[in-house]
Amino acid sequence: ASSASSASSASSAAGAAMPATCKDFWADVPEAPKDPILGITEKFLADSNPQKLNFGVGAYRDDDGKPVVLDCVREAERRIAGKNFMEYLPIGGLKAFCDESVKLAYGEDAKCIKENRVAAVQTLSGTGSCRLMADFMHRFAPNAKCFMPTPTWSNHHNIFRDGGVEIQGLRYYKEDTCSLDYDALLEDINNAPAGSFFLLHACAHNPTGVDPTPEQWKGISEAMLAKSHFAFFDMAYQGFASGDCERDGAAIKIFLDDGHNVACSQSYAKNMGLYGQRIGCFSIVCADEAQKVAVESQMKAIARPMYSNPPLHGAALVNTVLSDPQLKAQWFKEVKGMADRIIDMRGKLREHLEKEAPQRTWNHVTDQIGMFCFSGMTPEQVDKLAEEHSMYMTRNGRISMAGVTSGNVERLAKAMATVIA
Repeated sequence: ASSASSASSASSAAGAAMPATCKDFWADVPEAPKDPILGITEKFLADSNPQKLNFGVGAYRDDDGKPVVLDCVREAERRIAGKNFMEYLPIGGLKAFCDESVKLAYGEDAKCIKENRVAAVQTLSGTGSCRLMADFMHRFAPNAKCFMPTPTWSNHHNIFRDGGVEIQGLRYYKEDTCSLDYDALLEDINNAPAGSFFLLHACAHNPTGVDPTPEQWKGISEAMLAKSHFAFFDMAYQGFASGDCERDGAAIKIFLDDGHNVACSQSYAKNMGLYGQRIGCFSIVCADEAQKVAVESQMKAIARPMYSNPPLHGAALVNTVLSDPQLKAQWFKEVKGMADRIIDMRGKLREHLEKEAPQRTWNHVTDQIGMFCFSGMTPEQVDKLAEEHSMYMTRNGRISMAGVTSGNVERLAKAMATVIA
């Protein structure tokens, strides 16, 4: 008995000495690289200089550098407060919102809308729209390449790469003149395999602010039609670029008039100031109504396992503004006010730069349009701006004009002149 007891004790001791361990599944996971835009904000926040300035983030500010909530949005909030239940929206989102969105994008009298040929779903802002397009391409055009402007919004590459779509560069920007490289762009369109996909910025190209003229858009449309290419428009700034929603949507209408069936991503972050609501719309113009029904069903099928259904509040806000003639007119006025302030700051920045750094030409500052100015500064010069002047922007020299105010524009110009000297 004593021997058996000793053996039992030894066995227990051995068990206690070798406890079970949980496998560390994530030991080899590296830290992800910092987002190039959000990383700027981190550096800005860490700077102790009370005079520091952030020209990196693409969010509108008034001339005092303060965030803005539009009056039409406040009124829409008042109208919908307590009016909606908190139930799930359908997978495709709020239909009334989608209907208003496609009318804004394609025009209320667009033939494709009258013929009920536009498949549309509510999305998680423009990023969500682009991701749905990438997944749709991967599923139904698996061998097609997506040509993107060089440069483009950095997240475009992440979205389409993670969506399983092969990306190809599209020459777009001419560095020596800070303008559109139209001939190279057309050459790339003509040389691309027939039936390729092209991501195009409908207006206010990010990050360059360089847009084709209407005549150039017409040439791009004709070249793409000749090669049976498909155009996907990312339209994050309708109304915010020029202050005129029709003018900012002109490229899409040119393509429709030429016979293209296009796709479009819309975001209401910039033009309604609904950044945190994550509200957007993804639409595809189809050949006929039957195709629209099939395409829209597949758009919903992709959305279902991704996020199930979109949020309610932002869609209700946008629908309230766009469906009420008085609120819509007020929004047109307010979005024009935001655009006009940006345009005014471009003029002032150019004026001060021509005074402080006359050795360079600065017409590109006012030739460009929208929230961003592609300054032409090198990454090293941008680094010096941060180190010596506590001014922060992305290293490609992109200035968020929303951060430029009457109170800091002269200081910015003088600092730029110092680092480029």
